[in-house]
This record gives sequence, structure tokens and C-alpha cells, in this order.
Amino acid sequence: MKYLLYFTFFISIPQFAQESVEAVFIETIPLDNERIVSFDNFGIPYYLKNNIFYTKSASGNVTYNNLQLGQLHSVNTFNPLKINLFYKDFNTLIILDNRLAEIYKVDFNTSTPYLNVSFVSTGHDNTVWVFNQDLQRLELYDYKARTSRSQTVPIQNPVLDLQSDFNYCWLLTDTYLYVYNYFGRMTGKIENKGYTSLIQNNENLILKKENFLYYLKKNSEQPMLIKTPNILIEAFFVVNETLYIYNGETLEKFQLKIK
Repeated sequence: MKYLLYFTFFISIPQFAQESVEAVFIETIPLDNERIVSFDNFGIPYYLKNNIFYTKSASGNVTYNNLQLGQLHSVNTFNPLKINLFYKDFNTLIILDNRLAEIYKVDFNTSTPYLNVSFVSTGHDNTVWVFNQDLQRLELYDYKARTSRSQTVPIQNPVLDLQSDFNYCWLLTDTYLYVYNYFGRMTGKIENKGYTSLIQNNENLILKKENFLYYLKKNSEQPMLIKTPNILIEAFFVVNETLYIYNGETLEKFQLKIK
């Protein structure tokens, strides 16, 4: 019996070793009283200061500001050629090019039928994923044709976050994490065990629970704890296998070691 216990212990070690992801510290990046709000797929950071959205270039800051729309609610830079700025108070989406010039304004108040939007994330072509707050459903909205290409069945639980790429959309509610393809068809779901926000990178997810981060590998249903120092996680971003944690004052940069 004793030998059997030893054997069970040793064969279990590799299984437990794969239940976490190591984050190796690289550097601390100081910020000049600015809040970092996004990274695009090329690793370019975007900032917000006094409600002015901007990025930095060799010749100086490139900015965008629209004071008449109030506070900027969310930013999506997955496609840096079509950056999404959502102004929730005015139910309006602004789409910028890579020089932060406005190329399209989507006023959901004038949509027919009316769209009361609470979350927005980028889609393929001329589409964005929106959560219709009144009908409690996810829609793939074509902002040029001003119509929804697809809709999901109503979501019965409060929505916490929404992320997407060109192929999939991830909707986090307080009970489940749902995965949809670009036809609006649900392709999977897992139970939400306390996660409150997420980001996606190459169809892998990083989920936040309290002050901890978890890595959910593509086609997996078991999130793995990311071993990070005990620092405040106000926001987090991933570019390939580089993890950035914004603690409210500085940006901490880590290299993810994924087994």
C-alpha cells in the first residue's frame, strides 16, 4: 500500500505542474499620470488622460478627443486599422484609423430598430459585436448596412465582459462564459467560478478573479493560475506571451511561461 501511495504521488506531480503558468518579471514601465487602456496586436500601447485618447509615436503624441460624447467607456484596438471607442452615455461608437483619425461614427440611438448597447467589441469586415441591453442578446451588427447579421438567444444572466476577434466572441456572464462563432452560434460554454473580466489573445483567454489572473488555453475548459507577484491588478493586457499589469501607477511587464 505504501508503494502504491508513493507511485500515485509521483505520477501526480506533472499534472499539478500544469495547473499554473509562470510569469517572469521583465521590467517596470513608469507612466506620466496617464492610464493605459489597451495594446494592439503589434504591442503598441494606448493611453487615456483627462478623457483624451492617445498613443505615442517618434514625433510625439497622436490624440483623439470627443468631449461632447462624455466619458470614454471602453476601447478595443484588436484591429488597429479600425479602433473602437465606445461612449456608453451617448450610446455611440467611434471608429478610428491607425492615425486616430475618425473614419466612422455609429449612433445606435438612430438604429432601426433602436439599439440600447451596453458592450461593444470588434468583428470582421464592417461589423461589431454589441450586447443589446433591452433584448438581452448578443448581436453581430453591420454598422454600414445598419442591420444585425446575426443574433443569439436571450442571455438570462447579467453580462460582465465581452471580447472578440475576427472569428469568435466571448461573453462573460456571472454564471457562464459563452463562446460564439461569427454566425452567432454558440460553440461552447463553461461555468463562471468567480471571474469578473477577461481578455483574449490568439483565442486563448486571460480571466481575472479577485486579484488573481488565470490562463484558459484554446479548446480547454480548465483555467490555470498565473503566478504573479502580489500587486494590485487594475487592468491587464497580453500581447503574444507578454503580460502587462497596470497597478494604477506603473505598468509591470512579464513573460508568460506556458507549459
